[in-house]
Amino acid sequence: MFEKNKIYSKLEHIDKKMLGANFWQDKANSQKTIKEKKLFEDLINSYEDSINQLKDLDDLYSLATDENNLNVKKEVIESIKELRSKVKKNEIRCFLSDEADSFDCYVEIHAGAGGTESQDWANMLRRMYMKWSDDKNYKCNLISEHKGEEAGIKSSTIKIQGDYVFGWLKKESGIHRLVRISPFDSGARRHTSFASIWVYPVVDENLNIEILDKDLRIDTYRSSGAGGQHVNTTDSAVRITHIPSKIVVQCQNERSQHKNKETCMNMLRARLYDFEMKKKDEVNQNNEASKSDIGWGHQIRSYVLQPYRLVKDNRTNFESTSPDKVLDGDIDAFLEKSLYQI
Repeated sequence: MFEKNKIYSKLEHIDKKMLGANFWQDKANSQKTIKEKKLFEDLINSYEDSINQLKDLDDLYSLATDENNLNVKKEVIESIKELRSKVKKNEIRCFLSDEADSFDCYVEIHAGAGGTESQDWANMLRRMYMKWSDDKNYKCNLISEHKGEEAGIKSSTIKIQGDYVFGWLKKESGIHRLVRISPFDSGARRHTSFASIWVYPVVDENLNIEILDKDLRIDTYRSSGAGGQHVNTTDSAVRITHIPSKIVVQCQNERSQHKNKETCMNMLRARLYDFEMKKKDEVNQNNEASKSDIGWGHQIRSYVLQPYRLVKDNRTNFESTSPDKVLDGDIDAFLEKSLYQI
């Protein structure tokens, strides 16, 4: 149900907040508030436009009925279908109301057991999310990468920035399963591969998350590169381990060790925030255990390329018979279905 009065009330509260004397002095907080206001204004404007459009179509249909104009009636029916699609999108955006939904996000990808097969599958998943990001005109950066010996990646972290990215992708966390004829098997046999996805929000720098120096182990290492004149010959890559939680973050995308360390600390704060949020929601799981058990019985989605072609989400039972499109980033239908799932 579209709670118009509730949204108007929130907009009124935001307007009062923006009139505060110190509002514009806190740049990060003001940007977050403006982003939130834009969402509510867009919801209201879209809702009111839909109501007006529906009234116009109703009047036009009545007129066409009186004059027995079948062509106009067909046009009205097509316009109503388009309006339903618009209303559906507006409805979905109403589900993006959790505290962290408006945040940018990190997407961690880890290959499961199976060597080259799973590492190639992990790389395919990373490409899928990056393609989805490009199609949305979101900004996507590679934070870290550990390549496989022959092909693919062992693990990777990307950062996606855009409107309500975490809200859209938060339910992508879990095990993703691929069934296909292996391009690495000379016998052309069918293989099943697994990879894990973990999505967590990029938190506000002003959010108070206590991290003690004594709880950190900081390691530096030489970042991998393409070779040649661009290879990094210094230990600029950084890995930080938070000892109490056993959370490990790493970054190698910058040439500066200082910048990589700063990115790692931001990622660590995001991981700790995500951990606390899950505890509050009583859905926290042992993430380290889930990473070590990337296999049968745990997958949230299956991508089957052989012997038939099907992508199925095991939580919503939503299916697509176009796996190529899905792997090219066409995952909106899966994301929408997951948002409806409480």
